[in-house]
Amino acid sequence: MTTGHPSPFDHRMAVFDSDDAFVTAALPFLGEALGTSGEPPPVAIAAPRNLDLLRDALGLDAKDVTCIPHTDWYTGSAANAVAQAAAYLGAHAGPGGRIHLVMEPDWSGRAGRSARETTEWIRYEALANLLFAPMATTALCAYDTRTAGPAVIAAARRTHPDTEVYEDPLRLAAELDGVPLPLPPAGARSLAEPHAAAVQSWAVGRGLPAADAELFAAAVAETAAALAPLGGAALLWGEAPACVCELRSARRLDDPLAGFVPPAAGPEPAPGLWYARQVCAYVDIRDDAGGATVRLQYA
Repeated sequence: MTTGHPSPFDHRMAVFDSDDAFVTAALPFLGEALGTSGEPPPVAIAAPRNLDLLRDALGLDAKDVTCIPHTDWYTGSAANAVAQAAAYLGAHAGPGGRIHLVMEPDWSGRAGRSARETTEWIRYEALANLLFAPMATTALCAYDTRTAGPAVIAAARRTHPDTEVYEDPLRLAAELDGVPLPLPPAGARSLAEPHAAAVQSWAVGRGLPAADAELFAAAVAETAAALAPLGGAALLWGEAPACVCELRSARRLDDPLAGFVPPAAGPEPAPGLWYARQVCAYVDIRDDAGGATVRLQYA
């Protein structure tokens, strides 16, 4: 199923199982940009070994391709990857976001650490179709069957419009959000007002270093402001580094992109959920008939 709305964002997928197959997929893709007048230098974000293979295959053209180790690009959460891509496009892309990027996930990092991390990665791949829809960017997401399992690749196919199993990103996000959150533990601390100072003090008491506790408390405060009016007390639980805060809003969010879109430019932009997603490892949102539940986990 597709959204039915054409997008200038060209989001492709390549699956490979050998060094030669990676080069066979990436080389002509980069050649599209190298052979187009006015196209900014294409970018290859991949495992260092694969970058070496590409340089050898490109020969003299290698000087015209920007190579970035994927360990330097995918350094945190899926939301961090959104911010990284948006910043790079703003600085280096041509008019309308025009640029070619080969993008190989780092499955030795957070993306492959757990089933939950994989879910967040699939969410990112799905929402990329909406987040970058206005951009004339061409991305080739490269999946190595030697490092990404068959379940991951099958899920990723559902997020790329050039596959036969592509699904509407909104439907896929709703499916991911249809999994209920685990209940808070019975001993969770209740805060009538999630003031930053109180949250920070609690987090330090749970073992978070002072700087991390300050970041977590700021994320909670920003989220609370974005969710206002709150529909109940905040709940806190966990031990460092996995400190958790759950907030309840009296209204539904009804926005799968909440926190993934950078705040609008202005003298005092409200970072809100964007800040929380950049700081926290996980931000889970569940809407229901009575409002919305937002759960933040620092790490």
